[in-house]
Amino acid sequence: MDRDVLTHLPVVAAVARRRSFAAAAAELGMSPSAVSHAVRLVEDRLKAPLFARTTRSVALTEAGEHFFARALPALQQLAEATEATRALKGVVSGTLRINAPRVALPMALTELVATLATRHPDLAVDVTCDDALSDIVAQGYDVGVRLGEMVAEDMVAVRLTPPVRAVMVASPAYLAAHGTPTRVTDLQAHNCINYRQASTGGTYAWELRERGKDVTVAVHGTARVSDSLFAIDLALAGVGIAYLFEPLVAGHLRDGRLVPVLPKAAMPEPGLFLYFPRRASEAPKLRALIEAARERLD
Repeated sequence: MDRDVLTHLPVVAAVARRRSFAAAAAELGMSPSAVSHAVRLVEDRLKAPLFARTTRSVALTEAGEHFFARALPALQQLAEATEATRALKGVVSGTLRINAPRVALPMALTELVATLATRHPDLAVDVTCDDALSDIVAQGYDVGVRLGEMVAEDMVAVRLTPPVRAVMVASPAYLAAHGTPTRVTDLQAHNCINYRQASTGGTYAWELRERGKDVTVAVHGTARVSDSLFAIDLALAGVGIAYLFEPLVAGHLRDGRLVPVLPKAAMPEPGLFLYFPRRASEAPKLRALIEAARERLD
């Protein structure tokens, strides 16, 4: 095995995984020029271009597809063997890559990452906020976080939060100025803070309960956001009615800065889950995350 190829293979693999020299450089803490140098060196040794580069994109060539189909699993096995060996001495190490929607940070991940930092100082946690339901395997993540109903059947799912409710809230000032809805149909006369779906770009229709049945309501308003935390800020500012997971606004409800709207229409949701490929379930870094998640629920 060519030592130069072996030495620079993790760098080249990061480019293949991220499909971007800049993203690979950011992930590895290197300069883009250093990443480019590593790729050129490996391509020179292999005497074949691995990437087709344009000013806007990076794609694998046919030679790159063949090379990484064999090289990436071998590199992953080497990393897992290293981590497993260190784990025998009680050391959890490596990099744990997590793909999660932004809403998962205040609901669970901030606390979990803090726990892992204290408990496993040799473990690096790399969190990507992503609401687009990306393919975690194809993009090189160890674990994803999603609502239970969004987890693919071929994945292992581990509960991260208890079941939650999706609730509607507004500021007292907004309701004083515009009135309080008493029926779901009243929402059509109110300024509602909409959500843009990351995967399609469309507008999310609110899922509610009405007379014991699930209903889907398309609401309208002057603001559409992709971030639930920004929706909270807008609701606090009196812009309109927001639709959110209850734990995100529990503190504001307690102190009266926000008040419930149509509480009987709140929709029960399964909560957040960790999910990952079955083959990865024995990785020490993943077991450490699962252990911390389960302790948090106890």
